[in-house]
Amino acid sequence: MTDLPDAAPGPRPGAAVKIVARAAQKRFPTRRGMVTAMESVDLEVAEGEFVCVVGPSGCGKSTFLRILAGLDHVTAGEARIVPGPDPTQPLNAVVFQEYAIFPWKTVLANVAFGPQMRGVPKREREALARRWLVKVGLERFEDYYPAQLSGGMKQRVSIARALAYDPQVLLMDEPLGALDAQTRAVLQEELLRLWEETRKTVVYVTHSIEEAVLLGDRVVVMTAHPGTVKTEFRIDLPRPRDLTTTSTPEFAALTGAVWEALRDEVRAAMAQGENEVAA
Repeated sequence: MTDLPDAAPGPRPGAAVKIVARAAQKRFPTRRGMVTAMESVDLEVAEGEFVCVVGPSGCGKSTFLRILAGLDHVTAGEARIVPGPDPTQPLNAVVFQEYAIFPWKTVLANVAFGPQMRGVPKREREALARRWLVKVGLERFEDYYPAQLSGGMKQRVSIARALAYDPQVLLMDEPLGALDAQTRAVLQEELLRLWEETRKTVVYVTHSIEEAVLLGDRVVVMTAHPGTVKTEFRIDLPRPRDLTTTSTPEFAALTGAVWEALRDEVRAAMAQGENEVAA
């Protein structure tokens, strides 16, 4: 029998820290009073690390990502990206589950948008956008509009646009969650390949344990509402990875261990939902 992994707090010793969260809290006002979405979140992510965050619905995963993106702020504590040495390089780019691309722009113009905002000349930014379209297999669709694309193709555009922006950190909030199983599997392999090429620092929120173990260097498990970090697992599966990785005993042991840590939190979240309905 394959040994189960030990919980692994924090990045590997000696790694440069790129993301820091210390006692991070977020509270929201509601008609019933203040609600705590996340409480005392402590997390460090190393430069170039791919960290996946899993947890039950409503545990604050997306809230944490929005705070890192600068779209929201903590109520207490801190959660921030440590800036790199180049002040002109954007801190982050976000890929959401919804296809957050401009419907009035072509595929090429969507991918070139980030470089355009950075002041890159038109010819140079279009050449850059075309290189990323080749990487995601959409070079034949540069003149198409989003309405002419499938869901998987739209998400490829979103990913290419984020990477063309060349952020220090890539934040991904359930980016494949709305796709069918086959398209999701293809894009998981594409993400693995693109990450091997770029080695971006990534924080990736997902409900899928299998996806988290396949993609991540580390899997962070959050508790039910209010969310905090329950435990972490270091994913020492060899890279590069692809879908054949999911058939190994080591993969099965890791997914089983993550589920063991997550099961009670999912049940707790379901009970909370039932109590709210009853109230």
